[in-house]
Parts: sequence; structure tokens; C-alpha cells
Amino acid sequence: MNPAVESYPPDVRPPSLPPVHAVKLTVNGTETELQISPWTTLLDALREYMDLTGTKKGCDHGQCGACTVLVNGKRINSCLTLAIMQEGAQITTIEGIAHLENSSSGDQLHPLQKAFIEHDAFQCGYCTPGQICSAVGLMNEGKAKTTADIQELMSGNICRCGAYTNIVDAIEDVMNQKNA
Repeated sequence: MNPAVESYPPDVRPPSLPPVHAVKLTVNGTETELQISPWTTLLDALREYMDLTGTKKGCDHGQCGACTVLVNGKRINSCLTLAIMQEGAQITTIEGIAHLENSSSGDQLHPLQKAFIEHDAFQCGYCTPGQICSAVGLMNEGKAKTTADIQELMSGNICRCGAYTNIVDAIEDVMNQKNA
């Protein structure tokens, strides 16, 4: 008998492929049907199945905010939700942020993207997509009124380079423009 091909006792079966399910996700305005395992996180669905790699995998425990996306306009950590739980929701990643403000062509940047550039609110850029998505969600919530509010409400997004002051300045700038 070939040692590479072993026979299994009748009560033991070889492992089978994991089950997959069809899931329809609407991401950045486009509906896509995926065949994924039920335990696939939204983060992995976006990165591995949809090739939307702007959303970053940081800690994979919901502690760093690098994976922040918008679901129905609210910010969430995409590493902490299963993709199948978001069927029917409107998901916006950093790749679709510009479309929120510029529905016509999408060639322009979102005001927060522009402000991050103007205020030099990034260094390595790894956390920037999550920071921007979280800032859009923060503005949608309408709870931030002061610098301290912004700092507190953005505290779930970690920047290892330490660009916090510039990030807060960029968010304040856009908030002030909207309120003017």
C-alpha cells in the first residue's frame, strides 16, 4: 500500500471542504454575490474576495480601528462582524468614500481626504483609511462639538506614527466648513 494514500476506518471520514454560502453585499454602491464560509469576517470578504485592500487588517481584535468601514453610514470594525450579517446593508469602504460627497463622477476626493492631505494627517498611511472612515462616521453621528469630543470619539482608531494632532485638525477643519 502507498503510504501517502492511507485507508480510513469505516467510522472515520477524511476532512471535507468547509461549507460555503451565497451572500449578496452592497459595497460602494455595487452589489456583489460572494460564495463564502459563514464565519468569514466582513474584513476578509472585502480584502480577500472583493480585492478592496484599502481597508486594513491591524489587530484583528477590534482594538486598533484600521479596519473601520461604514455600514449604513455608521462606523464599525469590519474584523468584528461576519459578512453574512451585512447582507442588505450599504457598506462604504475607503475606496467609496469620495462617492459620498461627489455622486456624479467620483473623481474628486471627499472633503476629509482633502483635509488629511492639507493637514499632513498621516505618516505611514496604514491607519489612514480607517481614520477617514471613522471620521466620516463621527460626523454622521453629530455628537462631536469640541476638540475633546473628536479626540474621545476617535480614540478607537490608533495611529502608531502619532499624527493625532493633525488628524484632529483635519476633522475639525471639515466640521467647521460644514457648519459654516
